Amino acid sequence: MLTAKKVKNRIDVYGDRFRARAHTLSPRMQTVARYINENREVVLEFTAIEIAAATQTSDATVVRTIQALGFAGLRDLKQTVEQWFGPGINSEEKMVTTVNSLTCDVNSSIDFVLQGHQHTCEVLSTQGNRYAIAQAVALLVEARQLGIFGIGASGVLAEYSARLFSRIGLPAVPFNRTGVNLAEQLIAMQRGDVIIMMAQKSAHREGLTTIREAKRLGVPIILMTNALGSRFSKEADIVINVPRGGENGKMPLHSAVLVCLEMMVLSVASTAPQRSIKSVKRINDLYRGIGRTGQKK
Repeated sequence: MLTAKKVKNRIDVYGDRFRARAHTLSPRMQTVARYINENREVVLEFTAIEIAAATQTSDATVVRTIQALGFAGLRDLKQTVEQWFGPGINSEEKMVTTVNSLTCDVNSSIDFVLQGHQHTCEVLSTQGNRYAIAQAVALLVEARQLGIFGIGASGVLAEYSARLFSRIGLPAVPFNRTGVNLAEQLIAMQRGDVIIMMAQKSAHREGLTTIREAKRLGVPIILMTNALGSRFSKEADIVINVPRGGENGKMPLHSAVLVCLEMMVLSVASTAPQRSIKSVKRINDLYRGIGRTGQKK
């Protein structure tokens, strides 16, 4: 029988040093050390200057604090914290956990998906989410262009939903690559745009870079997430709670995100009907032109 990998007991090197040496630190250094201890995932993406800004200290104080706790520098600290977090649950492990939770009949799998979608629909229909989606649509209707961020499986949804928004007359581009390839996509962002982000708890560099560029340009961020306490949630202008399942290491249901995206597409289309109808009509005219290409007169 398949079994999921067991997570080894983690040794909290930073926590042990913080508790043992906190009394030897100055008040400002204690502030830095406490912030790092309580915001470990965020610190993994921060520079010394950003930690200093968050703690209202200086980057020199941040470096001295890290060294006073027995680390060679910020990089050494980050490596230690990353080891404490341990490896994330990968897709193989999620599949193992999900399959093992189901009985060997089709109905069990059908119920798993249907129950997940039923829960999603209940959450999306709450007053809080309805209000958030209405706010998002108000921004989208006035946007010059829409950028849709998502990587991994969400990158496929970003590509597809960009086509849906473009069809109804709202120019949309996907931000769904990684590394330097994402940088080449982000240069398309301009003032007057709006960003839809699909992101969860992990404060990955691609998401943080996209947020920083949006903030620099004054571009509003609409976040679709189930991680309401994440750093992305704190940075976003509008947060829509989209449950995806995946509890207890099980497979998430990405179609829940698509349901919310289609809600926004249809809402934008109905809010600006003339633009939407004109855009679809133009697409159909182009289709007919393409169909006639190569035909004998």
